[in-house]
Amino acid sequence: MVSPPSVPSVRKPDPSRTGLGGRDFRLLMAATLGTFANYAPMLSVVPLWASGGGAAHSGVGATTGVTMATTVAVQLCMGWLLRRFTLRQIFMAGAVLLGLPTFGYALSSSLGWVLGVSAVRGLGFGMVAVAGSALVADLVPPAQRGRAVGLYGIGVGVPQVLLLPLGVWCAEHVGYTPVFVVAGVLSVLAVPLVWLMSGQRADERESGAPAATTPGQAPRLRPLATPWTLLITAACALGGATSFLPLALAEPAAAPAALFTLTGATMVGRWLAGVRSDRAGTGSLLVASVATCALGMGGFALAAETATGTTVLAVAAGLVYGLGFGALQNDTLVVMFRRAGPRGHGVASTAWNMAYDAGAGLGSLGVGVLAQASGMRGAFAASALLIACVLPLAWRESRHP
Repeated sequence: MVSPPSVPSVRKPDPSRTGLGGRDFRLLMAATLGTFANYAPMLSVVPLWASGGGAAHSGVGATTGVTMATTVAVQLCMGWLLRRFTLRQIFMAGAVLLGLPTFGYALSSSLGWVLGVSAVRGLGFGMVAVAGSALVADLVPPAQRGRAVGLYGIGVGVPQVLLLPLGVWCAEHVGYTPVFVVAGVLSVLAVPLVWLMSGQRADERESGAPAATTPGQAPRLRPLATPWTLLITAACALGGATSFLPLALAEPAAAPAALFTLTGATMVGRWLAGVRSDRAGTGSLLVASVATCALGMGGFALAAETATGTTVLAVAAGLVYGLGFGALQNDTLVVMFRRAGPRGHGVASTAWNMAYDAGAGLGSLGVGVLAQASGMRGAFAASALLIACVLPLAWRESRHP
């Protein structure tokens, strides 16, 4: 009698480790808070540090420009990295590259040194941003993915809302070196948190077997094109608004209040869109979110270059745009994850992050060029019109099953 061939036993992942309430997701959220607690305050503190070292306005602006340039550069290489390393390994390496160089700022405020440190940190941030959002899709099943992406957005947004102003205050009242040290430590501490994650995937838990992988297999990029276009268009407007609102609004309190409202509303929009996505299906808010972004930019155009009464209008525009852009971030990322499939989460995350980062940089440049020709009001109005032009794409995308 011939015994049947033995079937290798498959260890099912522990449900307590994966999923929205699992230990791995909680560790990812803690690591995200740590790395973005490094990234967010440096956006304001590093330019001030370079300015104190004698850098001109162009040099001060270059500190952020270099960071974002290397961020996009490493994202262009993510396909190569994803074929050779796991998402956890990429996240840990990124946290180190983001955190350790931060200690180096304290050594000198000369522009060349600051730009060099910023360039290395940009590489780390690009790796953390891509790996972090891809891990969200790996750790939760599709039925919970919308809420998970929304929670991840809160983890990204809270440091930016709280630590952007707090970092500047601490640098001015406590000193730059303590700020650099604390920010560096917070990013490096993310490494053991990610190392403690199990490495299990939610799709493994659902099927009881590891997800199959075919050598050389990669998700197609064409299905990601429409959500990518929607996001980069709205991100261009965001880059222009964050860079030029302080110059466009006459009342001193208007720009800080509008930017604070915009950032907070973005987090709320991401969470609410995530809840709706899990209940009503992915992409259900694409049309509404794009239209809301256009309306918000139209509000900024009305508030620009107006002598009085701009604060209330600018805050209202920030609220409208923030809610719309937050919902658009969530829906486009969830749609991309769905289109890319279980083995393409890294590619989808890379495409999404490149749309966001490149859009913000291009928008700042484009609005500056337009403002030279037509003023700030005309530049913001053109941004609103550009967003409105992609509404047909959003409508078509929302009709896909």
